[in-house]
Amino acid sequence: MWGNKANGHHWDTVISGKTKISGDLHFCGGLHIDGEVHGNIIADDASNGVVRISDKGHVIGEIKAPNIIINGKVQGNVYSTKHLELAKKASVSGDVFYTVMEMVMGAEVNGQLKHTTEAEMSPKKRAQSKSAANKPADETVSKETVAAQSAGSANS
Repeated sequence: MWGNKANGHHWDTVISGKTKISGDLHFCGGLHIDGEVHGNIIADDASNGVVRISDKGHVIGEIKAPNIIINGKVQGNVYSTKHLELAKKASVSGDVFYTVMEMVMGAEVNGQLKHTTEAEMSPKKRAQSKSAANKPADETVSKETVAAQSAGSANS
């Protein structure tokens, strides 16, 4: 599984085992990580990007890409809109959002697995859910709460 699919991809960007990057990384195409990345990894929305983290790779931050292959260590949430592969040495400490996932015996996830559709993880949908979550509490009061408060004041 790991070796067969990996050979089918073209790696536009390679982060070697002797490299440590601090800061967010935006890319399109193929990204192979043998080193360390301290920051978020984000694929271009229009791309069919692939992130591969080798058994020597380590990411501290979120990963957002259509296709993700993990055989190393990730500390942060993982968002895959198409295909996620967790290989034998994969270790994820964070929640995993996926549409299709393969997980090999030996891989570990210390967080929640959350199945979702590609449409639910689109940038527009994520922006809508973020804006709803950031509304002040008084703006998100339900109709039932208002009705209960009205009924309580009417009884006084």
